[in-house]
Amino acid sequence: MPVQFRNSRRARLSLASMSMLALIMLTGCSSLQVHLGMKVYLDKTPVTSMKASLPRGPAIGPGEKSPLVVTFTQPDGKTLQTEGAGQGKVMWKDLQITATVVTANQKGILTLPGDPRISDGKIPHVAITVPSHPDLRVDLDIPIRYDERYTANFSGSAGASGMNGIDGMDGASGSTGSMDPNNPQPGGNGGNGTNGSDGGDGWPGGNAPPVQVQVAFRSGSHPLLQVEVSATGHQKFYLIDPQGGSLTVKADGGQGGSGGRGGRGGHGGAGGMGSPSGSRGMDGSDGRNGSDGPPGRGGQITVTYDPQAKPFLTAIHASSRNGPAPVFREEAVAPLW
Repeated sequence: MPVQFRNSRRARLSLASMSMLALIMLTGCSSLQVHLGMKVYLDKTPVTSMKASLPRGPAIGPGEKSPLVVTFTQPDGKTLQTEGAGQGKVMWKDLQITATVVTANQKGILTLPGDPRISDGKIPHVAITVPSHPDLRVDLDIPIRYDERYTANFSGSAGASGMNGIDGMDGASGSTGSMDPNNPQPGGNGGNGTNGSDGGDGWPGGNAPPVQVQVAFRSGSHPLLQVEVSATGHQKFYLIDPQGGSLTVKADGGQGGSGGRGGRGGHGGAGGMGSPSGSRGMDGSDGRNGSDGPPGRGGQITVTYDPQAKPFLTAIHASSRNGPAPVFREEAVAPLW
């Protein structure tokens, strides 16, 4: 067998193997993955103990997602980990997760509701069991953290871009004459290219609505800020640890849309060959580029804060680009929940 043919067949087999592996990874066929040693069935795997952890840290913040990793110890001391964040061979479908306060999906991802009123004063809890090993169970309490950096964005929408101009048409080539010295005929002139059309102007950016922010103070060994942000019928709540946490309220005017590109002028047609040759046609003019749309107006942000919250106002940021400056007003603010 020629060497070139063997190499070609080897390459095709390698490509087929890679394609099959990619197909298995995409389809998630459990039996094939187990057969290839990529996964294991827990009901056919001896394990003596298990533990759970959160690789991104022991705590979770409102609105945050955090993956779980479960580690199993086998009788010989070797360990197995769950798929996903654990990059292991144990499939999540072989485990059962019972969660309170947080929710858990079928891939071992925990989610804490974004509204802090739902979880305030509670401790999220996760219990993990293995139906095929009823003697195994792990419980995990998850602290809630409030030193997150939040953003409440009520900015205007960006304007639509202008339409691009239409390119001009190229001129036709001139007719061919004759270069016969006994019967010379001039070539025809090339046709002129047509002008490109102008690009459309961008649309204006949207205006931001007025935004009301209320900041209440929760005293204690670790003070927290209760914040309510409301605008145009929308209401959001936050609980912020001013030692590391922050809230940025945005009511910026929307960016204007980009102007459309002017159409390219058509090329002049070539002069026809002859004696003499025809003249080349003139190029058409390029269309004008459209102007960018103007930005929208920023919304008025009014921050009303309790006097006790004043020392911690550095945790509250306000942005109303292309609008009035934010207003900070001090007055008593009762607990928000």
